[in-house]
Amino acid sequence: MTREDAVAAGGPAPDDEDMDAFTIGRRIRQIRTGRGMTLDDLAAAVGRAPSQLSMIENGRREPKLSLLRTIARALGSSLDALLESEELDPRAALEIEVARAMAGPTFRSAGITPFRIPRAVPDEALRALLALQGEIERLHDERAATPEEARRANIALRRLMRKQDNHFPDLERQARELLAAVGHPGGPVTQRTASDIAAHLGFSIHHVADLPQTTRSVADLAHGRLYLSSRLSGAGPADPRTAVLQALSSRILGHTEPTSYDEFLRQRVETNYLTGALLIPESDAAPALREAKERRAISIEDLRDAYSVSYETAAHRFTNLATQHLGIPVHFLKVHESGTITKAYENDDVDFPTDRLGAIEGQLCCREWTSRAVFEVDDRFNPYYQYTDTANGTYWCTARVEHSSEGAHSISVGVRFDDTKWFLGRDTAHRGVSRHSVDVCCRRAPVELEERWRTSAWPNVKTPRTLLATLPTGAFPGVDTTDLYAFLEAHAPS
Repeated sequence: MTREDAVAAGGPAPDDEDMDAFTIGRRIRQIRTGRGMTLDDLAAAVGRAPSQLSMIENGRREPKLSLLRTIARALGSSLDALLESEELDPRAALEIEVARAMAGPTFRSAGITPFRIPRAVPDEALRALLALQGEIERLHDERAATPEEARRANIALRRLMRKQDNHFPDLERQARELLAAVGHPGGPVTQRTASDIAAHLGFSIHHVADLPQTTRSVADLAHGRLYLSSRLSGAGPADPRTAVLQALSSRILGHTEPTSYDEFLRQRVETNYLTGALLIPESDAAPALREAKERRAISIEDLRDAYSVSYETAAHRFTNLATQHLGIPVHFLKVHESGTITKAYENDDVDFPTDRLGAIEGQLCCREWTSRAVFEVDDRFNPYYQYTDTANGTYWCTARVEHSSEGAHSISVGVRFDDTKWFLGRDTAHRGVSRHSVDVCCRRAPVELEERWRTSAWPNVKTPRTLLATLPTGAFPGVDTTDLYAFLEAHAPS
Protein backbone atom coordinates (compact mmCIF):
# COMPACT_ATOMS: atom_id res chain seq x y z
CA MET A 1 0.00 0.00 0.00
CA THR A 2 1.36 3.48 -0.93
CA ARG A 3 1.20 6.49 1.37
CA GLU A 4 -1.69 7.87 -0.67
CA ASP A 5 -3.60 4.59 -0.32
CA ALA A 6 -3.01 4.52 3.42
CA VAL A 7 -4.18 8.10 3.94
CA ALA A 8 -7.20 7.67 1.64
CA ALA A 9 -8.20 4.56 3.62
CA GLY A 10 -8.34 6.65 6.77
CA GLY A 11 -5.27 5.18 8.42
CA PRO A 12 -1.95 6.77 9.30
CA ALA A 13 0.64 7.05 6.61
CA PRO A 14 3.90 5.10 6.97
CA ASP A 15 6.49 7.05 8.96
CA ASP A 16 3.58 9.16 10.17
CA GLU A 17 5.65 10.68 12.96
CA ASP A 18 7.71 12.52 10.31
CA MET A 19 4.68 13.82 8.42
CA ASP A 20 3.87 16.91 10.50
CA ALA A 21 2.77 20.28 9.19
CA PHE A 22 6.32 21.70 9.34
CA THR A 23 7.76 18.94 7.17
CA ILE A 24 4.96 18.93 4.62
CA GLY A 25 5.09 22.73 4.31
CA ARG A 26 8.83 22.80 3.75
CA ARG A 27 8.61 19.99 1.20
CA ILE A 28 5.98 21.96 -0.77
CA ARG A 29 8.27 25.00 -0.73
CA GLN A 30 11.26 22.89 -1.76
CA ILE A 31 9.45 21.39 -4.76
CA ARG A 32 7.90 24.75 -5.71
CA THR A 33 11.20 26.63 -5.73
CA GLY A 34 12.83 23.72 -7.55
CA ARG A 35 10.25 24.14 -10.32
CA GLY A 36 10.96 27.89 -10.50
CA MET A 37 7.44 28.77 -9.33
CA THR A 38 6.62 31.77 -7.15
CA LEU A 39 4.10 31.59 -4.32
CA ASP A 40 1.72 33.66 -6.48
CA ASP A 41 2.10 31.15 -9.35
CA LEU A 42 1.17 28.22 -7.11
CA ALA A 43 -1.69 30.14 -5.49
CA ALA A 44 -3.19 30.93 -8.92
CA ALA A 45 -2.84 27.30 -9.99
CA VAL A 46 -4.71 25.92 -6.97
CA GLY A 47 -7.21 28.77 -6.61
CA ARG A 48 -6.11 29.84 -3.14
CA ALA A 49 -4.77 33.08 -1.69
CA PRO A 50 -0.95 33.36 -1.51
CA SER A 51 -1.22 34.14 2.23
CA GLN A 52 -3.04 30.83 2.76
CA LEU A 53 -0.32 28.86 0.99
CA SER A 54 2.34 30.80 2.89
CA MET A 55 0.84 29.62 6.18
CA ILE A 56 0.92 26.02 4.89
CA GLU A 57 4.55 26.30 3.77
CA ASN A 58 5.52 27.75 7.15
CA GLY A 59 3.81 24.91 9.03
CA ARG A 60 1.21 27.16 10.63
CA ARG A 61 -1.73 25.40 8.98
CA GLU A 62 -2.17 21.71 8.22
CA PRO A 63 -3.66 21.27 4.72
CA LYS A 64 -6.55 18.90 4.03
CA LEU A 65 -5.90 15.85 1.89
CA SER A 66 -7.91 17.27 -1.04
CA LEU A 67 -5.83 20.46 -1.08
CA LEU A 68 -2.60 18.45 -0.88
CA ARG A 69 -3.63 16.51 -4.00
CA THR A 70 -4.39 19.78 -5.82
CA ILE A 71 -1.04 21.27 -4.81
CA ALA A 72 0.78 18.11 -5.91
CA ARG A 73 -0.86 18.26 -9.36
CA ALA A 74 -0.04 21.99 -9.73
CA LEU A 75 3.59 21.21 -8.91
CA GLY A 76 3.67 18.39 -11.45
CA SER A 77 4.27 15.98 -8.60
CA SER A 78 2.29 13.44 -6.54
CA LEU A 79 0.91 13.15 -3.06
CA ASP A 80 3.50 10.44 -2.47
CA ALA A 81 6.27 12.93 -3.20
CA LEU A 82 4.86 15.47 -0.71
CA LEU A 83 4.70 12.80 1.98
CA GLU A 84 8.07 11.25 1.27
CA SER A 85 10.32 10.79 4.29
CA GLU A 86 13.50 11.47 2.30
CA GLU A 87 15.69 14.19 3.73
CA LEU A 88 14.81 17.78 2.97
CA ASP A 89 17.48 20.17 1.83
CA PRO A 90 19.65 21.44 4.71
CA ARG A 91 17.96 24.85 4.88
CA ALA A 92 14.45 23.38 5.09
CA ALA A 93 15.53 20.88 7.76
CA LEU A 94 17.12 23.72 9.74
CA GLU A 95 13.96 25.85 9.57
CA ILE A 96 11.86 22.91 10.76
CA GLU A 97 14.16 22.31 13.73
CA VAL A 98 14.03 25.98 14.75
CA ALA A 99 10.23 26.13 14.33
CA ARG A 100 9.83 23.09 16.57
CA ALA A 101 12.18 24.62 19.15
CA MET A 102 10.16 27.84 19.19
CA ALA A 103 6.99 25.83 19.84
CA GLY A 104 8.63 24.02 22.78
CA PRO A 105 8.76 24.84 26.51
CA THR A 106 12.27 26.36 26.51
CA PHE A 107 11.36 29.27 24.21
CA ARG A 108 7.91 29.63 25.80
CA SER A 109 9.28 29.86 29.35
CA ALA A 110 11.63 32.62 28.16
CA GLY A 111 8.65 34.61 26.87
CA ILE A 112 9.66 34.27 23.18
CA THR A 113 6.67 34.19 20.87
CA PRO A 114 7.08 31.87 17.83
CA PHE A 115 7.62 33.80 14.60
CA ARG A 116 7.80 33.03 10.89
CA ILE A 117 11.34 32.37 9.68
CA PRO A 118 11.99 34.49 6.56
CA ARG A 119 14.29 33.16 3.85
CA ALA A 120 16.50 36.22 4.44
CA VAL A 121 17.53 34.99 7.90
CA PRO A 122 21.02 33.48 7.51
CA ASP A 123 21.59 29.81 8.30
CA GLU A 124 24.17 30.88 10.88
CA ALA A 125 21.50 32.82 12.81
CA LEU A 126 19.23 29.77 12.90
CA ARG A 127 22.07 27.55 14.09
CA ALA A 128 22.85 30.11 16.80
CA LEU A 129 19.23 29.95 18.02
CA LEU A 130 19.44 26.16 18.21
CA ALA A 131 22.77 26.33 20.01
CA LEU A 132 21.33 28.74 22.58
CA GLN A 133 18.33 26.48 23.11
CA GLY A 134 20.63 23.49 23.58
CA GLU A 135 22.77 25.34 26.11
CA ILE A 136 19.71 26.50 28.09
CA GLU A 137 18.41 22.94 28.24
CA ARG A 138 21.88 21.64 29.18
CA LEU A 139 22.04 24.10 32.09
CA HIS A 140 18.54 23.13 33.16
CA ASP A 141 19.49 19.47 33.09
CA GLU A 142 22.73 20.15 34.97
CA ARG A 143 20.91 22.02 37.71
CA ALA A 144 18.25 19.32 37.85
CA ALA A 145 20.70 16.42 37.93
CA THR A 146 21.06 16.28 41.71
CA PRO A 147 17.37 15.94 42.67
CA GLU A 148 16.30 14.35 39.37
CA GLU A 149 15.79 10.90 40.88
CA ALA A 150 13.51 12.38 43.53
CA ARG A 151 11.49 14.33 40.98
CA ARG A 152 11.03 11.37 38.68
CA ALA A 153 9.90 9.21 41.61
CA ASN A 154 7.50 11.93 42.72
CA ILE A 155 6.02 12.21 39.22
CA ALA A 156 5.44 8.46 39.02
CA LEU A 157 3.81 8.45 42.46
CA ARG A 158 1.53 11.37 41.56
CA ARG A 159 0.40 9.56 38.41
CA LEU A 160 -0.54 6.55 40.53
CA MET A 161 -2.48 8.78 42.94
CA ARG A 162 -4.31 10.43 40.04
CA LYS A 163 -5.13 7.04 38.49
CA GLN A 164 -6.74 5.90 41.75
CA ASP A 165 -8.39 9.28 42.49
CA ASN A 166 -6.10 9.37 45.54
CA HIS A 167 -8.19 6.63 47.17
CA PHE A 168 -6.44 3.45 48.34
CA PRO A 169 -8.95 0.79 49.48
CA ASP A 170 -6.34 -1.46 51.12
CA LEU A 171 -5.16 1.36 53.41
CA GLU A 172 -8.77 2.24 54.22
CA ARG A 173 -9.38 -1.41 55.15
CA GLN A 174 -6.36 -1.52 57.44
CA ALA A 175 -7.55 1.63 59.20
CA ARG A 176 -11.04 0.15 59.73
CA GLU A 177 -9.65 -3.12 61.08
CA LEU A 178 -7.30 -1.35 63.50
CA LEU A 179 -10.01 0.95 64.85
CA ALA A 180 -12.33 -2.03 65.29
CA ALA A 181 -9.60 -3.95 67.11
CA VAL A 182 -9.36 -1.25 69.81
CA GLY A 183 -13.16 -0.84 70.04
CA HIS A 184 -13.29 2.67 68.60
CA PRO A 185 -16.99 3.70 68.73
CA GLY A 186 -16.80 6.03 65.72
CA GLY A 187 -16.29 9.75 65.28
CA PRO A 188 -13.08 11.60 66.17
CA VAL A 189 -10.09 9.61 67.36
CA THR A 190 -9.05 10.73 70.83
CA GLN A 191 -5.58 10.66 72.37
CA ARG A 192 -6.79 7.70 74.45
CA THR A 193 -7.70 5.83 71.25
CA ALA A 194 -4.26 6.58 69.83
CA SER A 195 -2.73 5.23 73.03
CA ASP A 196 -4.94 2.13 72.78
CA ILE A 197 -3.68 1.55 69.22
CA ALA A 198 -0.10 1.81 70.46
CA ALA A 199 -0.77 -0.70 73.24
CA HIS A 200 -2.54 -3.01 70.77
CA LEU A 201 0.63 -3.00 68.66
CA GLY A 202 2.83 -3.63 71.72
CA PHE A 203 4.18 -0.11 72.35
CA SER A 204 4.21 2.14 75.38
CA ILE A 205 4.44 5.91 74.84
CA HIS A 206 7.20 8.03 76.41
CA HIS A 207 7.59 11.81 76.09
CA VAL A 208 11.18 13.03 76.32
CA ALA A 209 12.93 16.40 76.12
CA ASP A 210 16.00 15.18 74.20
CA LEU A 211 14.46 13.60 71.11
CA PRO A 212 17.06 13.73 68.28
CA GLN A 213 16.54 16.89 66.24
CA THR A 214 16.37 15.01 62.94
CA THR A 215 13.43 12.83 64.09
CA ARG A 216 9.72 13.28 64.78
CA SER A 217 9.55 10.14 66.87
CA VAL A 218 11.69 7.12 67.67
CA ALA A 219 10.43 3.56 68.04
CA ASP A 220 12.52 1.19 70.16
CA LEU A 221 11.50 -2.10 68.56
CA ALA A 222 13.53 -4.18 71.00
CA HIS A 223 11.68 -2.88 74.07
CA GLY A 224 8.35 -1.77 72.57
CA ARG A 225 8.79 1.91 73.46
CA LEU A 226 7.67 4.86 71.34
CA TYR A 227 9.44 8.15 72.12
CA LEU A 228 7.85 11.53 71.34
CA SER A 229 8.91 15.08 72.06
CA SER A 230 7.66 16.44 75.38
CA ARG A 231 6.75 19.65 73.52
CA LEU A 232 3.87 17.94 71.71
CA SER A 233 0.49 19.02 73.06
CA GLY A 234 -2.90 20.06 71.74
CA ALA A 235 -4.32 19.84 68.19
CA GLY A 236 -2.84 21.27 65.02
CA PRO A 237 0.44 20.66 63.20
CA ALA A 238 2.00 19.37 66.46
CA ASP A 239 -0.99 17.16 67.30
CA PRO A 240 0.35 14.31 69.48
CA ARG A 241 -2.19 11.90 67.95
CA THR A 242 -0.67 12.52 64.53
CA ALA A 243 2.86 11.90 65.79
CA VAL A 244 1.82 8.63 67.47
CA LEU A 245 -0.17 7.35 64.49
CA GLN A 246 2.49 8.30 61.93
CA ALA A 247 5.11 6.46 63.95
CA LEU A 248 2.90 3.39 64.29
CA SER A 249 1.72 3.41 60.66
CA SER A 250 5.13 2.33 59.42
CA ARG A 251 4.98 -0.65 61.76
CA ILE A 252 1.40 -1.48 60.70
CA LEU A 253 2.40 -1.36 57.03
CA GLY A 254 5.52 -3.45 57.54
CA HIS A 255 7.89 -0.86 56.10
CA THR A 256 11.56 -1.77 55.89
CA GLU A 257 14.62 0.36 55.19
CA PRO A 258 14.02 2.09 51.81
CA THR A 259 16.51 1.23 49.08
CA SER A 260 15.47 3.94 46.59
CA TYR A 261 13.88 7.36 46.53
CA ASP A 262 10.82 5.78 44.93
CA GLU A 263 10.38 3.47 47.91
CA PHE A 264 11.11 6.27 50.37
CA LEU A 265 8.37 8.50 48.88
CA ARG A 266 5.88 5.64 48.62
CA GLN A 267 6.38 4.77 52.29
CA ARG A 268 5.90 8.40 53.30
CA VAL A 269 2.68 8.69 51.30
CA GLU A 270 1.33 5.42 52.72
CA THR A 271 2.17 6.52 56.27
CA ASN A 272 0.43 9.88 55.86
CA TYR A 273 -2.56 8.26 54.17
CA LEU A 274 -3.07 5.64 56.89
CA THR A 275 -2.69 8.32 59.58
CA GLY A 276 -5.40 10.41 57.90
CA ALA A 277 -7.65 7.37 57.53
CA LEU A 278 -7.34 6.70 61.26
CA LEU A 279 -7.92 10.33 62.31
CA ILE A 280 -10.86 10.81 59.91
CA PRO A 281 -12.41 7.34 59.43
CA GLU A 282 -13.97 6.75 56.03
CA SER A 283 -17.06 5.06 57.53
CA ASP A 284 -17.90 8.25 59.46
CA ALA A 285 -16.65 10.99 57.17
CA ALA A 286 -18.01 9.73 53.83
CA PRO A 287 -21.71 9.74 54.92
CA ALA A 288 -21.23 13.19 56.50
CA LEU A 289 -19.73 14.54 53.28
CA ARG A 290 -22.52 13.06 51.18
CA GLU A 291 -25.07 14.71 53.44
CA ALA A 292 -23.20 18.03 53.17
CA LYS A 293 -23.24 17.68 49.39
CA GLU A 294 -27.02 17.19 49.44
CA ARG A 295 -27.28 20.45 51.41
CA ARG A 296 -24.76 22.10 49.06
CA ALA A 297 -22.69 22.94 52.11
CA ILE A 298 -19.38 21.07 51.79
CA SER A 299 -16.73 22.78 53.92
CA ILE A 300 -13.14 21.78 54.70
CA GLU A 301 -13.47 23.78 57.93
CA ASP A 302 -16.39 21.61 59.03
CA LEU A 303 -14.35 18.47 58.37
CA ARG A 304 -11.43 19.95 60.32
CA ASP A 305 -13.58 20.92 63.29
CA ALA A 306 -15.55 17.66 63.38
CA TYR A 307 -12.38 15.59 63.83
CA SER A 308 -10.16 18.13 65.64
CA VAL A 309 -7.36 17.92 63.08
CA SER A 310 -5.24 20.48 61.28
CA TYR A 311 -6.63 22.15 58.18
CA GLU A 312 -3.96 20.42 56.09
CA THR A 313 -5.02 16.99 57.36
CA ALA A 314 -8.68 17.76 56.65
CA ALA A 315 -7.89 19.13 53.18
CA HIS A 316 -5.71 16.19 52.22
CA ARG A 317 -8.23 13.69 53.59
CA PHE A 318 -10.95 15.36 51.53
CA THR A 319 -8.98 14.55 48.38
CA ASN A 320 -9.04 10.85 49.42
CA LEU A 321 -12.84 10.83 49.67
CA ALA A 322 -14.15 13.49 47.28
CA THR A 323 -13.98 11.62 43.97
CA GLN A 324 -14.64 8.14 45.35
CA HIS A 325 -17.70 9.06 47.45
CA LEU A 326 -18.93 12.37 46.02
CA GLY A 327 -17.98 12.09 42.36
CA ILE A 328 -16.08 15.40 42.56
CA PRO A 329 -12.61 15.73 40.97
CA VAL A 330 -10.37 18.00 43.05
CA HIS A 331 -6.94 19.53 43.37
CA PHE A 332 -4.82 20.24 46.45
CA LEU A 333 -1.89 22.60 46.90
CA LYS A 334 0.49 23.36 49.74
CA VAL A 335 2.48 26.51 48.98
CA HIS A 336 5.24 28.07 51.08
CA GLU A 337 5.05 31.80 51.76
CA SER A 338 7.93 32.21 49.29
CA GLY A 339 5.55 30.98 46.56
CA THR A 340 7.16 27.55 46.19
CA ILE A 341 4.84 24.57 45.78
CA THR A 342 5.72 21.88 48.34
CA LYS A 343 2.82 19.45 47.85
CA ALA A 344 0.33 19.00 45.03
CA TYR A 345 -2.38 16.65 43.80
CA GLU A 346 -5.00 16.93 41.05
CA ASN A 347 -7.44 14.84 39.08
CA ASP A 348 -9.53 17.76 37.77
CA ASP A 349 -7.20 18.81 34.91
CA VAL A 350 -6.02 21.97 36.62
CA ASP A 351 -2.85 23.16 34.90
CA PHE A 352 -0.14 23.18 37.58
CA PRO A 353 3.24 24.73 36.68
CA THR A 354 5.83 22.03 35.97
CA ASP A 355 9.46 21.73 35.04
CA ARG A 356 10.68 19.94 31.89
CA LEU A 357 10.36 16.58 33.62
CA GLY A 358 6.77 17.27 34.68
CA ALA A 359 7.56 17.82 38.38
CA ILE A 360 5.29 20.24 40.28
CA GLU A 361 6.95 20.42 43.69
CA GLY A 362 9.61 23.11 43.76
CA GLN A 363 7.90 25.24 41.10
CA LEU A 364 6.66 28.76 41.77
CA CYS A 365 2.89 28.96 42.11
CA CYS A 366 1.21 31.63 39.99
CA ARG A 367 0.69 34.86 41.94
CA GLU A 368 -2.90 35.04 40.74
CA TRP A 369 -3.94 31.68 42.21
CA THR A 370 -5.82 31.38 45.49
CA SER A 371 -2.79 29.70 47.07
CA ARG A 372 -0.77 32.91 46.68
CA ALA A 373 -3.56 35.46 47.01
CA VAL A 374 -4.52 34.16 50.48
CA PHE A 375 -1.20 35.41 51.92
CA GLU A 376 -2.34 38.99 51.21
CA VAL A 377 -5.59 38.60 53.16
CA ASP A 378 -5.63 40.18 56.62
CA ASP A 379 -8.57 38.09 57.86
CA ARG A 380 -7.06 34.77 58.99
CA PHE A 381 -10.12 33.78 61.03
CA ASN A 382 -12.44 33.13 58.09
CA PRO A 383 -11.61 30.95 55.08
CA TYR A 384 -10.63 32.65 51.84
CA TYR A 385 -12.43 31.73 48.61
CA GLN A 386 -11.58 32.68 45.03
CA TYR A 387 -12.50 31.91 41.43
CA THR A 388 -9.53 31.80 39.04
CA ASP A 389 -9.83 31.87 35.26
CA THR A 390 -7.16 29.73 33.60
CA ALA A 391 -6.41 28.37 30.14
CA ASN A 392 -8.10 25.12 31.24
CA GLY A 393 -11.25 26.85 32.47
CA THR A 394 -12.41 28.44 35.70
CA TYR A 395 -11.62 26.90 39.09
CA TRP A 396 -12.87 27.73 42.58
CA CYS A 397 -10.64 27.26 45.61
CA THR A 398 -10.81 27.60 49.36
CA ALA A 399 -7.60 28.26 51.27
CA ARG A 400 -6.10 28.76 54.71
CA VAL A 401 -2.66 29.78 55.98
CA GLU A 402 -0.98 27.59 58.61
CA HIS A 403 2.32 28.18 60.40
CA SER A 404 5.14 25.80 61.25
CA SER A 405 8.85 25.90 62.04
CA GLU A 406 9.47 26.13 58.27
CA GLY A 407 7.37 29.30 57.94
CA ALA A 408 3.84 29.96 56.71
CA HIS A 409 2.17 27.67 54.18
CA SER A 410 -1.13 28.04 52.40
CA ILE A 411 -3.32 24.97 52.07
CA SER A 412 -5.89 25.10 49.30
CA VAL A 413 -8.48 22.75 47.86
CA GLY A 414 -10.12 23.51 44.53
CA VAL A 415 -12.69 22.19 42.07
CA ARG A 416 -13.87 22.96 38.56
CA PHE A 417 -16.48 25.68 38.17
CA ASP A 418 -19.28 23.19 37.55
CA ASP A 419 -18.68 21.55 40.95
CA THR A 420 -18.63 24.80 42.91
CA LYS A 421 -22.37 24.50 43.58
CA TRP A 422 -21.72 21.86 46.26
CA PHE A 423 -19.52 24.09 48.46
CA LEU A 424 -19.93 26.85 51.00
CA GLY A 425 -18.16 29.99 49.77
CA ARG A 426 -19.34 29.66 46.18
CA ASP A 427 -20.82 33.18 46.33
CA THR A 428 -17.43 34.85 46.76
CA ALA A 429 -16.67 37.95 44.74
CA HIS A 430 -12.91 37.31 44.69
CA ARG A 431 -11.59 36.55 41.21
CA GLY A 432 -8.22 36.08 39.58
CA VAL A 433 -6.94 35.52 36.05
CA SER A 434 -3.93 33.26 35.53
CA ARG A 435 -2.13 32.92 32.19
CA HIS A 436 0.93 31.04 33.41
CA SER A 437 0.30 28.16 30.97
CA VAL A 438 0.37 30.31 27.82
CA ASP A 439 2.96 32.98 28.62
CA VAL A 440 5.30 34.08 31.38
CA CYS A 441 2.39 35.64 33.32
CA CYS A 442 3.73 36.57 36.76
CA ARG A 443 6.97 34.61 36.44
CA ARG A 444 8.71 37.67 35.03
CA ALA A 445 8.71 41.14 36.55
CA PRO A 446 6.75 43.91 34.79
CA VAL A 447 8.78 45.45 31.97
CA GLU A 448 9.08 48.87 33.64
CA LEU A 449 10.42 47.39 36.88
CA GLU A 450 12.82 45.07 35.06
CA GLU A 451 14.24 47.89 32.95
CA ARG A 452 14.77 50.04 36.04
CA TRP A 453 16.32 47.46 38.35
CA ARG A 454 17.76 44.65 36.21
CA THR A 455 21.31 45.98 36.36
CA SER A 456 21.00 47.62 39.79
CA ALA A 457 20.02 44.69 41.98
CA TRP A 458 22.01 41.85 43.49
CA PRO A 459 19.94 39.66 45.83
CA ASN A 460 21.46 36.96 48.00
CA VAL A 461 19.14 34.06 47.29
CA LYS A 462 17.77 32.00 50.17
CA THR A 463 18.00 28.48 48.77
CA PRO A 464 16.06 25.74 50.57
CA ARG A 465 18.43 22.98 51.67
CA THR A 466 16.17 20.31 50.16
CA LEU A 467 16.73 21.73 46.67
CA LEU A 468 20.45 21.02 46.93
CA ALA A 469 20.34 17.50 48.33
CA THR A 470 19.51 14.09 46.99
CA LEU A 471 18.01 11.40 49.17
CA PRO A 472 20.27 11.43 52.26
CA THR A 473 22.33 8.30 52.66
CA GLY A 474 22.30 5.94 55.61
CA ALA A 475 20.03 3.36 57.17
CA PHE A 476 17.29 5.97 57.82
CA PRO A 477 17.25 8.77 55.18
CA GLY A 478 17.79 12.21 56.69
CA VAL A 479 18.37 10.94 60.24
CA ASP A 480 21.62 11.41 62.14
CA THR A 481 22.06 7.79 63.22
CA THR A 482 24.81 8.63 65.74
CA ASP A 483 22.34 10.81 67.66
CA LEU A 484 19.62 8.21 67.19
CA TYR A 485 21.58 5.25 68.54
CA ALA A 486 23.04 7.29 71.42
CA PHE A 487 19.51 8.39 72.34
CA LEU A 488 18.21 4.80 72.34
CA GLU A 489 21.17 3.66 74.40
CA ALA A 490 20.53 6.37 76.97
CA HIS A 491 16.81 5.63 77.28
CA ALA A 492 16.77 1.85 77.02
CA PRO A 493 15.42 0.16 80.17
CA SER A 494 18.14 -1.57 82.17
